[in-house]
Amino acid sequence: MRLMTGILLALLAAVSWGSIVFVSNKLGGDEDSQTIGTTGGALIFALAVFFYKSPDMPTIVWVVGFISGLFWSLGQKNQFGAVRYLGVAKTAPMSTGLQLIGTTFFGVFIFKEWQTKMNYIVGISALVLIIAGALLTSLKQGGEKGEAKSLKKGLLVLLISTVGFVGYVVLIRWFNIDGWAAILPQAIGMATGAFLLTFRDKPFNKYAVRNILTGIIWSTGNLGLLLALPRIGVATSFSLSQTGIVISTIGGLFFLNERKSKKQVWRVLLGCVLIIAGGVLLGVTKR
Repeated sequence: MRLMTGILLALLAAVSWGSIVFVSNKLGGDEDSQTIGTTGGALIFALAVFFYKSPDMPTIVWVVGFISGLFWSLGQKNQFGAVRYLGVAKTAPMSTGLQLIGTTFFGVFIFKEWQTKMNYIVGISALVLIIAGALLTSLKQGGEKGEAKSLKKGLLVLLISTVGFVGYVVLIRWFNIDGWAAILPQAIGMATGAFLLTFRDKPFNKYAVRNILTGIIWSTGNLGLLLALPRIGVATSFSLSQTGIVISTIGGLFFLNERKSKKQVWRVLLGCVLIIAGGVLLGVTKR
């Protein structure tokens, strides 16, 4: 029962996080209003959880959690921004692949998570799958003018996004901050970072209000992962949470009509499969 509950909670994270880019795109707005709305929803959710759970909150939790939230806002704003150049179907798998590579780098060289030769064999194989999957999703359709330029811009924005998302995760791990305690400081940092990054573009509009729902969806996934960790461990829960890219990808392909070529559709779907397989293998190395 404990195992099944943990798996269901991790899948809740996958469904929630996999829906974010797709849902925000359907709700409308640019990356600024989407970011403000998402952080607003996350802050509302965090306040509710804080008053319900009342975790211990030493100064280090507030400081690290706040900075972690600033990194997240950088990552999320630029992930939304990448959709303008790449579309949802490309942004979701490529962003996931880059995040897995980034977190793995810190896991191997900073946290020394790979201890055996088998860890390295499986881990490197996983990275090869992830890179191959990311490359497949980024292949341009022959004859489409301007796509190469958009791809370069989108990749640059995604690299900035990856720095933000990886910093958001690594900081909490580095200081061993409890997940329940981190939720509120993170949300405050997220809201602050979103405001600083977007206020010049006047993001406070009806689309920001709509995207409060996006923030609540994200926070639901975050809580699901936190609850899954003690039940099934970091490796399994993190790997399962990454499978949500299928939702954004399929949403972009079939509901947002971002692809017309069948060849491109199969490339992107195959790329997703490879990235998910790589994520699962990375989870195995952390056992």
